[in-house]
Amino acid sequence: MPLSRPGQAARRLAVAVLLLAAAVGCGDAGGLEGAGATPTAEGPARLWPELTPASSPAFEIGEVNTEVIKGVRVPGDDIRRVDPVSIVRAEIARNPGDYDGTKAPYRDTERRMADCAKGPGRGKCPVLTPYYRDLTGDGHDDLTLGFPLLPGKTTAVRVYTVEKHRLVQVMGWEDALSGVELAGRSLVIRSPSEVAGYEYRLQWTWDRDQRAMLLTHDEMLRTGPRKHSRHPSSPTGSPTGSPTGPPTGSPAASPTRSPSVSPSASGG
Repeated sequence: MPLSRPGQAARRLAVAVLLLAAAVGCGDAGGLEGAGATPTAEGPARLWPELTPASSPAFEIGEVNTEVIKGVRVPGDDIRRVDPVSIVRAEIARNPGDYDGTKAPYRDTERRMADCAKGPGRGKCPVLTPYYRDLTGDGHDDLTLGFPLLPGKTTAVRVYTVEKHRLVQVMGWEDALSGVELAGRSLVIRSPSEVAGYEYRLQWTWDRDQRAMLLTHDEMLRTGPRKHSRHPSSPTGSPTGSPTGPPTGSPAASPTRSPSVSPSASGG
């Protein structure tokens, strides 16, 4: 008997498998079952169409908040050669009311800066390990920096880039943190929510028109086990943190490490 061509053999095998499956399925109590009626899709309903659309925001939340960091040089326009400790010291100097004095809200951060002789991320130095990645897409590394605002439980997160030989802060946020990640050209901050089993996730992404990291996603997501309910709801919320006056910052958890994200304990 001549050998069958591959196509014919495959078709015969498929038919045999289907026949076998049908025969087994006739007496199988564990077969596929219907999932029930599918909810009818509903389109969006516009509410209060008679209202005049607003032309300006009701509140100032600092969507675009950048600042040139004075007094901090960038040797050779290389941000890796800038001392991260000097950046935080410059911020403290710009905001003495927040850091200087026994009644200042972040007085312990200022006091512990004396322990930064060996660099960030070492000993009791409040400046966390810096991370470098090209977030602006210009082919050069940018700096993500963080430091806790002591004695409280919030942490400041900052992103810096170099423009025209100057160090420029392009993002700042302060919040209680459960995680910080770098993803592509975005920075993602996860913060605990007052709703059990949920957390806030905020994402900043570089915007070349505004020359800043903009808050592009703000959502509340489930982290714990889902309770069984016939009518599950999808909660929404707003971030618990706040933008800085000019921004300042630091992650409380180690950012995601990848070949394109390089931490440095010395900034150089």
